Amino acid sequence: MAAFAPTPRKRHALELFAGLPREYALMGAVLSFGQDPRWRRALVSAIDPHPEQRILDVATGTGLVAFELVRRGAGSVVALDQSAEMLAGAAAGRDALPELGSRVQLVRGEAERLPFDDAEFDALTFTYLLRYVDDPTATMRELVRVVRPGGRIGMLEFGVPASPPLRAAWRLYTRTGLPLLGRLASPAWAEVGRFLGPSIERFHAAQPDLPALWRAAGIGAVHARAMSFGAGLVMWGVRRAGDAA
Repeated sequence: MAAFAPTPRKRHALELFAGLPREYALMGAVLSFGQDPRWRRALVSAIDPHPEQRILDVATGTGLVAFELVRRGAGSVVALDQSAEMLAGAAAGRDALPELGSRVQLVRGEAERLPFDDAEFDALTFTYLLRYVDDPTATMRELVRVVRPGGRIGMLEFGVPASPPLRAAWRLYTRTGLPLLGRLASPAWAEVGRFLGPSIERFHAAQPDLPALWRAAGIGAVHARAMSFGAGLVMWGVRRAGDAA
């Protein structure tokens, strides 16, 4: 694949995650009080993978969702990420799971310019992606493009609790607790801890109606499930027949 020149937003994302792959699964679980693995399982359940399906997992990171998809029955998964370091972490995970890893193909690429044909996949998942792209609307259309009509599309993203008391507690944790816990792990995780809370709030302020964004991209039957008092958000739907992504 040809090299790409990342925008400042994407360059920051690449730098932010470059030092994280080794502890990614563990720290994701620790910082979310064990909820991140539960959210990922809920995403896979919403997709409901089957043996005849070929599924694309975008922003795969270290492959946590990709491996869960094949563990839950997907025939094969293409796991795509823009970070070479994250894909190296996914490759290590694949090597440790030979009975499942043979069904996971790793590809370096960008969500905004997927190196795949129209309607090539039976389903698609993406995790913590839209906060890191410059144009969420165009990115959603590109994701939809590579899914066959009727195929399921699912997303996991951080949420912001709707209840004012819970939102205040969430903000205290994301502004204070996350940086402190991250600092105990490494300077890279300390930076992630400082970044996450403001990033999540900015994203939801800029995209207050995610289901409408999905419907405009050509996805129907959109469902949203707030988890862990609203700190996690799983969304899913199906590509509508006849829509040009």
